[in-house]
Amino acid sequence: MTEASRSLVALAKRVAAGYVAQTGPRAILLTGSAAEGLSDFFSDLDLIAYYDRLPSPDDLAAARASLPATDIRAGSGQETDSFLEEYVLQGVQVQVAHLTIAAWERDMAPVLEEFEPATLVEKALTGLLDGVALHGGDLIEGWQARAAAYPGGLAPATVEHYLRFFPLWLVGERWRTRDASIFYHQMLVETSLNLLGVLAGLNHMYFSSFQFKRLHRFVDTMDLAPERLADRLDGMFALDPVDAGIAMERLVDETVALVETHMPAVDTAPARRHLGVRHQPWHPPAEPARAGS
Repeated sequence: MTEASRSLVALAKRVAAGYVAQTGPRAILLTGSAAEGLSDFFSDLDLIAYYDRLPSPDDLAAARASLPATDIRAGSGQETDSFLEEYVLQGVQVQVAHLTIAAWERDMAPVLEEFEPATLVEKALTGLLDGVALHGGDLIEGWQARAAAYPGGLAPATVEHYLRFFPLWLVGERWRTRDASIFYHQMLVETSLNLLGVLAGLNHMYFSSFQFKRLHRFVDTMDLAPERLADRLDGMFALDPVDAGIAMERLVDETVALVETHMPAVDTAPARRHLGVRHQPWHPPAEPARAGS
């Protein structure tokens, strides 16, 4: 655990104690880099408080005052089932999500029971699994056990959802003449994230493209992945678009091959359609020879 993480964990315990005393949550979870022990001195503090019923604004204000917090931006959850507080404490940006237990269990169901891929809930489930209970450990441990049993139906649904790749290699030469650097980088990012999504499904890992971070750590937990995947993806962003397209084509080919080997029921034909193909320039037809020439 980094020094910054140790400081944030100590601060998180102080924050949690303030909420336990003033708002009565059933559980409080520390998430993010502090829970994983990876924080640096730019990291913020992320907490989730779970309730049978959301606390009143007065109780929340009393909790913040007990810390004391500054630069407060607080939502109101009285007419909803969740809201977010943000403030500064000892120079640290603190985010505390407040939600009802019923809302969280309702949010989990589409992923864990209906196998719905590519939602923000998967990011929340990852945070749950990596998180540290600061209060209500039994409740949080029950959720963690449920999330740890990755649902079998989610794996093929995830692979099928992400198994689509913009063929950067197909149009490589055209990038140079289109003044399309923003579009190019958008497609490079999208294709990279789709590759990671496919591989997450193959490896029975939760994945969300939202604010995706810690690429190498994520890839290191995969049993099934192209060799040196993280380094190759990172390196593409420094390559010329033509070379990056060729490098991406190789990664797509290797990833599709893994799907065909380990999840053969998935149709990979659409993903293979453009592999090995290049757009060729067209040429105007030759003018017909004039009579008498």
